Amino acid sequence: MARMQRLDVRGRTTVITGAASGMGAEVAYQLANRGAHLALIDRNTEGLDALRAKIALSPQATRGAEPVVTTHVVDLTDDAAVFALAGEVEASHPRVQALITCAGSSMLGDIDQLTMEEMRWLMDVNLWGTVNVTKALLPALRREPAAHITHLVSIYGLAAPAGRIPYAMSKYAVRGFTESLRHELEGSTVSVGAIYPAGVKTGIILHGRFAASIDPAVAQRAAQAQAGMYHTEPQDAAHRIVEATVRRSARTMVGREARLVDVLARVTPNGYWSFMRRPLRDAIDTRTPVA
Repeated sequence: MARMQRLDVRGRTTVITGAASGMGAEVAYQLANRGAHLALIDRNTEGLDALRAKIALSPQATRGAEPVVTTHVVDLTDDAAVFALAGEVEASHPRVQALITCAGSSMLGDIDQLTMEEMRWLMDVNLWGTVNVTKALLPALRREPAAHITHLVSIYGLAAPAGRIPYAMSKYAVRGFTESLRHELEGSTVSVGAIYPAGVKTGIILHGRFAASIDPAVAQRAAQAQAGMYHTEPQDAAHRIVEATVRRSARTMVGREARLVDVLARVTPNGYWSFMRRPLRDAIDTRTPVA
């Protein structure tokens, strides 16, 4: 198999969803320092403005090579708004070379605690918000001689724990979408890859949602237990994501837990939960009252 052409991000545009905070913001900053132009997408106007100001003070910008940065406030669950957004991005950025989908949320609760509405909401954010922005920007990506789509999946797209049904459903679906799309685009100028992060020290779990039927104090305890298991710094995770995009990698693990769970799920697909249950015990407990 011929070696895939690496991307040269200088002077070309990367579109990033979920860019206002967490890994999305760090990915954007690192790409800006490599000379990439950026189209930053999020619902958080203040976060986008703060990131744009930070990029303006970055080493690349202060050397007189400030990248073109546009910000776009949009709800990714609104298909019409996302497809209109694609036109806005293309108007400001004639060379869209990469898409990195960092937007996502979490949801705590077991099957008896969650409503159908709550589960559908998370699927809309994590799955359909990834599908629609990818479909909307694909024509622009196809115009480049080499382009890449990077979807953030999750360690829970490799192995599905108890207490995370909607999140695992959404991430397994994103994984399936990513792999099918990679096969559809095989032989084209657009490559597709998935990132499988383990615990990255961002606020996704602490700021994520939980079933309305759960005591908020119990949900907070579970979220903190989950966050306590996170070991990877956002800067390190972002570096892996940027490198995977530049190299046009098909599959990238981030964090030692992701590599371990990947192997575990393949070696014992029916038994991996027996190894995961104890470490996740407190993080999936949304029923024991807080003392």
